Amino acid sequence: MKIFTTKKDLKDCLSVLKLKKETIGFVPTMGALHEGHLSLIKKAKQKTTVVVVSIFVNPTQFDKKEDLLKYPKTFDNDTKLLESVGCDVLFFPSVDEIYSGNVVSEKFNFDGLEHQMEGKFRAGHFDGVGTVVKALFNIVAPDKAFFGQKDFQQLQIIKKLVKKQRLNVKIKGCAIYRDQDGLAMSSRNTRLNDTQRIAAPFIYKTLKKVRKKFGTESAVKITAWVENQFKNHPSLKLEYFTIADEKSLKTIETKESDKKYRAFIAVFAGDIRLIDNIRLKHN
Repeated sequence: MKIFTTKKDLKDCLSVLKLKKETIGFVPTMGALHEGHLSLIKKAKQKTTVVVVSIFVNPTQFDKKEDLLKYPKTFDNDTKLLESVGCDVLFFPSVDEIYSGNVVSEKFNFDGLEHQMEGKFRAGHFDGVGTVVKALFNIVAPDKAFFGQKDFQQLQIIKKLVKKQRLNVKIKGCAIYRDQDGLAMSSRNTRLNDTQRIAAPFIYKTLKKVRKKFGTESAVKITAWVENQFKNHPSLKLEYFTIADEKSLKTIETKESDKKYRAFIAVFAGDIRLIDNIRLKHN
């Protein structure tokens, strides 16, 4: 595995590979890698001939500075994991390499996707995501980029970014990778204490019950039920739950037969924020 820390060296390497007609798969990450990330890399290896992974903890997408400071950094372990799944190229830039001393977000219009769910609770988050993903796409110029569906809103926003900026990359959404007890894999999970870790699978259990209820009950009734489930939970605090249209991400009240829906949830375990979602069927 080749490791690059500068844009120039990475571009020089990739330009040679592109001349050889290699197809470039790209998996952007913030490090603290786990099996979920590795599943994306394995998918990229199936679909492209050269896989590039970036590790960059992007400061502009954190609305709280303490979250940025607490974000786990495990570079040595990350490189071992990347080598174990056959990653070809690792891009590990500094903040200055990406932002050239001007650490501010570009402002984006994602046609309202940015104002739903996460956007309501994390000011400026998706401007930060858009800024870094656009920068990384311009550096790597991949044929295909791979993202997990755990961050489904982010996935939809990146698809919108590519469309509006006319970027020449195909975005591939990959299934949520879960622990055996159902908890969606996340770098934040390493920060959970034993009590919180035992409690956390309750999130996915609740989503599975929502999927069952969605066949016969209204979105409004299900939302009230979920809120009630978390009201007296000793270790978990619900931030939001919503059933939304997959395309617009807007909360629904009534179901329409020609639309696809998904349930989204954000929960705090102490100060650790966990998100998840599940596809819903209604016919």
